[in-house]
Amino acid sequence: MAGNSFGQLFRVTTFGESHGKALGGIIDGCPAGIELDLEQIQLELDRRKPGQSSIVTQRKEPDTVEIYSGVFEGKTTGTPIGFAIHNTNQKSNDYSHIKDSYRPSHADYVYDKKYGFRDYRGGGRSSARETASRVVAGGIAKQFLKDIQINAFVSQVGGITLETPYQELDFSKIESNAVRCPDLDMAQKMEDYIKSIKKEGDTIGGVVTCVIQNVPVGLGEPVFDKLHAKLGEAMLSINAVKGFEYGSGFAGVAMKGSEHNDAYNEDGTTKTNRSGGVQGGISNGMDIYFKVAFKPVATVLQSYETINKDGEKVTTQGKGRHDPCVVPRAVPIVEAMAALVLADYSLLARTNKI
Repeated sequence: MAGNSFGQLFRVTTFGESHGKALGGIIDGCPAGIELDLEQIQLELDRRKPGQSSIVTQRKEPDTVEIYSGVFEGKTTGTPIGFAIHNTNQKSNDYSHIKDSYRPSHADYVYDKKYGFRDYRGGGRSSARETASRVVAGGIAKQFLKDIQINAFVSQVGGITLETPYQELDFSKIESNAVRCPDLDMAQKMEDYIKSIKKEGDTIGGVVTCVIQNVPVGLGEPVFDKLHAKLGEAMLSINAVKGFEYGSGFAGVAMKGSEHNDAYNEDGTTKTNRSGGVQGGISNGMDIYFKVAFKPVATVLQSYETINKDGEKVTTQGKGRHDPCVVPRAVPIVEAMAALVLADYSLLARTNKI
């Protein structure tokens, strides 16, 4: 299986399955001498881990990361950083009923057809549990990018949308509620809605907004490796993501060019930021902001019709422990992938200078 690595200079390769012994990864290219706060990396994992509230999957995993190499006396050595997160609470029997059938909108069917084999226990390698490794790598990348601030938050659940511009939000409130929405009134509405969906045995989608501040001018490698293109690739690689837009996004098509253009100030900043902090594929020093759309989780705890390996129609029902809405736990994953992109491009930017 190809496609398990991300990045050029700051490169991450992940391994593991949802119900295997462990997940983990190797980070190659991380510069030496970076002082790592291992507790902060664990906190990043804690934000993603299951069982943290009543509106996420109740699988109980401590998600404790163990770093095996590349760090000595609290600092990176410049050698590959190897780490693992051991699974402790697998319930593989929850998936025995789908051993010979395919769940709608999952990777079951295509994995079976592509590889002639599939790990049906929680989706195996296609499970969103794989993203735990990304969060560890992203946590290390964040500490390499200590001057750059990355904040993601839930801005929509179903049809409930936070319309307040991000400039007016208090990011310190993101972690104050289970939904991870900085507007506490909206957070309560979103949480109530997720709980009502969960009672129905159903799921709902949502949107995570990410804001990256203090980005220097010059990150991005045209023509095919534009900064926003790599951010899009990173976000679209996350499980359940169905859309990505940055800056004015799709709303920009309704504007005239004279309205959409970002006029310059004398210091090179811009009066508006419809470009989303990126021009010509290169960061321009303004805030980078984008939205990531997540579909409803495909596993619903209701009966449904599907097909088995012989192409016969069968009826089954979703079982196990699943998120009724994935976006609260997706927030640290979005931040992690953004950090990996910026870490990689920060190193690439160094190669462009004499």
